[in-house]
Formats: sequence, structure tokens, C-alpha cells
Amino acid sequence: MELQRLDNRAARALFMDCHALLEQPTGSSKGDDLLHLIHRLGFVQLDSINTVARAHDMILYARRPSYRTRHLKRLYERDRALFEHWTHDAAVIPMEFYRHWHLRFLRDADMLKARWKNWRRDGFEQKFDTVLNHIRDHGPVGSSDVGKDEKKGSGGWWDWHPSKTALEYLWRSGALTVVGRDGFQKRYDLTERVIETQLCPGNIPCDADQTVDWLCNSALDRLGFATSGELAAFWDTVSAAEAKTWCEQALTKGEIEEIAVVGADGKDRKVFARPGICEQAAALPSAPGRIRVLSPFDPMLRDRNRAERLFGFYYRIEVFVPEPKRVYGYYVFPMMEGDRLIGRIDMKAHRDRGVLHIRAVWPERSIRWSDARTRRLEAELDRVRRFADLSEIELADQWLKDPK
Repeated sequence: MELQRLDNRAARALFMDCHALLEQPTGSSKGDDLLHLIHRLGFVQLDSINTVARAHDMILYARRPSYRTRHLKRLYERDRALFEHWTHDAAVIPMEFYRHWHLRFLRDADMLKARWKNWRRDGFEQKFDTVLNHIRDHGPVGSSDVGKDEKKGSGGWWDWHPSKTALEYLWRSGALTVVGRDGFQKRYDLTERVIETQLCPGNIPCDADQTVDWLCNSALDRLGFATSGELAAFWDTVSAAEAKTWCEQALTKGEIEEIAVVGADGKDRKVFARPGICEQAAALPSAPGRIRVLSPFDPMLRDRNRAERLFGFYYRIEVFVPEPKRVYGYYVFPMMEGDRLIGRIDMKAHRDRGVLHIRAVWPERSIRWSDARTRRLEAELDRVRRFADLSEIELADQWLKDPK
């Protein structure tokens, strides 16, 4: 039987709608409204780079321009409506999902113990009781509060001292919970003092099958359509084999169906989706015409290959690329207009001067740059300027570049 086909325009619209980018970027960005947005996305990735604003703030700002950093901090640290843990990276996640993380705690406990031993990160297991007792007696701690007699390196995660490694392990395996950040440094407390007793690991059984079912269902609802591999990658807890089995069973039960999605290159790709999704996608409205600057870690771009298939937009972050080998720049932001990714912009906040400096804009080859598009970009940059609490925009000479 021939598969239903979801054309590229409808596929883009569906994917954008799942990521809260199809509607006008307006509305409240506080409290329950902000929590609803994060619930809709599933999670918001945290990242320390602060070229203009941190990634999590840029993600939320792109959807709600009234958003400010204090709104997330309050929801997370005061209201405890979010918890911090790992998906493919560190993220804030609705507390409603916490019970589904028990499987992650168990799997991370086994995986990290083996991995860190292989990396010769010796001695961290012997610090567990010391770290836990210190927190029990003195309250929440940061990594600088433990292991004061241990040699501390000046590098990154590869240079952690044993007590810092113990903190991270106890957090990832569920004994500790991150209760907030000072600057960008995590503060850890005992999970039993932060999380409701009935939700704490060990107080409810971890049913792996139920968790896998929830993770796959919730991933599909936030992707719109996906392969089994994409479902596994969304939360990065389910294995590829588990996701494949889930798809086979859900297909048999009629909970999902197989369709073909047309990529930007015109090629079909088989995926799974909810029954009737093609009709729903065809009825979605057009995307807003304004230009939006997206974080490199925006959930719509997290899967670089998926973004390239759907939008024809090849993007790689060059933070870890040596400067002479960079094609665009250290931290270049994608730009969205309507349902197209139209290029990228290299910009930086110079807070000492109150200036948003625009070094370069590279349109995609398929985009004809016009005066009207420049005005739309200027309007977005002015919004970004205000969001970053800067006073003016500064354009470098010859800022508009030829496509690469």
C-alpha cells in the first residue's frame, strides 16, 4: 500500500508548530504560561556561553519576546516547577516529568561509573559518603565547597577533582538534585530535601516498560513525526532497540502509522506519526513573516541533520573549531523568517559599551536580500538589543556578506 505523503511545506509547519514557532511570538512569559511553554517543548537546554544571552534564555525569548531571565530563575529555583537533569545535555525539565527520570538515574549510575573509571577519574566513589554528609550537615553546596584539600585543575570536565566528580555522579544518579545556579555554577542538595517524598527514587518502583512507553509517546508528540532512532535521541534515555520495538508494537496497535515526509531536496523519507497527522498539518496556518534570531541550541535545530533535511539548512556550531578553520565564526546564530532558515548572523554583546555589535550576516544562497529584509532584520535586532539590556546597535563595515 502506498504511504501517505506529507509535503515539505506541511512538514515544516508541523515541526515548527510542535516547537511553538508557528504562532506569533507574543504573550505572557511568566509563571504558568512559561511552564506551559517548556512543557510543550519538553525541556530547555542549558548552556554557559553568553555571547548575547545564554542559550536557554534565547530559546525562550525567541518564542516570547517579553521573557526575561528572572522568569525562568523564579520558576526553577523558587517555585520548584522545574528540575535540572540530562537529556542529550543539561536541561531544565517540568517537575511533572520527574517520575519518568528514575530509569535515567539507574542507567546513568551504571554508565558513568564504568565510563569515568575508564577515563582514570580515580577516587570519586570513595567521596560519596563524605559529600553526602557534608550536604546533610551544611546545606546546598557548589563544587568549590567540597574537596578543599584536593588538587583542583584549571581545565573543564576532564579536570574535575574527586569530590566534584562525586557531586556530578550523585546528581546524575538521583541522590542529589541541583537546586539552582550561582552565575552558572550548580548548587546541589539532597534529593529528599527538594523533591516530594513520594517521587523520590526508591519510594516508587521504576517500571522500565512504562517509562519507555512514556518517553517514546512524548517524544513523538514533540517531534510531529520521527524515525525510531529520532524518538530514542529526543530524551536520550531510550535505547535504539527499545525505540524500534516500541514503534513496532505501537504500529500493530494502530497508535501510529508509517508515512513519507518530503524533504527540502524533494526526497521521501519514511517516518512514524499519529494517524491523521497529514490532514492536521495541511490545515496549519502560515508562519509569521518576521525575522527571528535563534539560539544555536534551539530545540528546532538540535538535530542538525533533521533541520537540514526539512529546511535545507546546513548548520554546525564552530565553538570548538580552531579560529583559522572557522567558516563563519565562534558562535553564529541562525535566522528564521516565516518557515525558512534564511541565513546566520555573527553578533556579540559588548556590555562594557552597552553595544550589540553585528560583525556579519550571511544569507543563504536561495535568499535574495532586499531593503525590506534589512528593515525586518533591524527590527529583530532592536528587540534583541532590548532583551540583552543594551543601548545601541553597531554594524561592522560591510556587514552583509555574500552567501558561502
